[in-house]
Amino acid sequence: MEFIDELNQWPKERVQALLDEVTLEDVERALHSEQSSPRDLAALLSPCARDRLEAMARKGRRLTRWHFGRTIALYAPIYLSNVCGSDCTYCGFAARSGSKLKRLTLSHDDIRRECEALSKRGFEAVLLLTGDAPRVAPVSFIAEAVGIAREYFASVSVEVYAMDQADYGVLCDAGLEGVTLYMETYDRETYAKVHLAGKKMDFGYRLDALERAGKAGARRLNLGALLGLFDWRLDGFWMGLHARHMQHTCWQSAIALSFPRLHHTPDRFKAPCLLTDAELVQLMLAMRLFLPEVGFSMSTRETPALRDHLIPLGVTHMSAGSSTRPGGYATSGDETLEQFAIEDHRTPEVVVEAIRRAGYDPVWKDFDHAFTGGAVIGRNVSRR
Repeated sequence: MEFIDELNQWPKERVQALLDEVTLEDVERALHSEQSSPRDLAALLSPCARDRLEAMARKGRRLTRWHFGRTIALYAPIYLSNVCGSDCTYCGFAARSGSKLKRLTLSHDDIRRECEALSKRGFEAVLLLTGDAPRVAPVSFIAEAVGIAREYFASVSVEVYAMDQADYGVLCDAGLEGVTLYMETYDRETYAKVHLAGKKMDFGYRLDALERAGKAGARRLNLGALLGLFDWRLDGFWMGLHARHMQHTCWQSAIALSFPRLHHTPDRFKAPCLLTDAELVQLMLAMRLFLPEVGFSMSTRETPALRDHLIPLGVTHMSAGSSTRPGGYATSGDETLEQFAIEDHRTPEVVVEAIRRAGYDPVWKDFDHAFTGGAVIGRNVSRR
């Protein structure tokens, strides 16, 4: 079964009715369930579960330590281009965002300088990003960037536009390990309202993109919803189902979740469904109990205090020292358009110390390419 078929079985009316009928007994049952069902997930996401967050957190910590230990893997994004042909109303890169700041696509030399700058700071994992502009940043350009990055980093992932399976195969042949791609929202009506132009308007094509990447050989697949576009409980429910579907269909890949929350958007857009810190915590804990083997990634969108607080609650990967503009580390500084404003401006060294204070081990490299299975070799920051 394709995920679109599973999603069609859970329209928002059915999911909302399930959330509305949850009782405290349902929450308790979900807390003690060994293999959570969609009904358990709804219980953990429901308003009834708010009074059981401490119990959810205790179980979430146990599950995270059991499956991941006390490690937090570090990574950094490298923006290759901020040129975009799509018009996503919430995004700073959007073709009609109204921004007059500089649009830039990095040259090969620029990419190398960015890689050198991050490599000197100790990073061994990077995420390469572009706007939704295949003509400006075609698959061949991204593959070349992956090849350059692999000269500097043990792990290279991309967060770019949705591709065909053959194109993902080209990137994997160049040394790609992972693909991050957010559905943004699983609600079709909202999706249509916020994606006004470009290939990204195709809901079904984007929905299946990560599965195509997995079938092409990507070893890590990271999905998520852009929190603030739609009701977080409904998007969270669908996101959980999507991740479990990916575990079954792409079982040779490691599945991860991200929790990007809208804070700063272009003037023309106001996020209709902003969620509080407590709601973000509830969402993450519900996902951890529903998907105990799935990694959690936390970006610099969130404040230092909140990111530090979230470390014991299921986070396994954190970005640090991030820039969301092309050339943000070594090339052109603050002259170019950024995708969004970050909240955590701490240096990687300061983030490392925060992770240590929380009782966790900051890891720059969480695997060795000599292994493709369960064995893991980690390099922590003590070597620096």
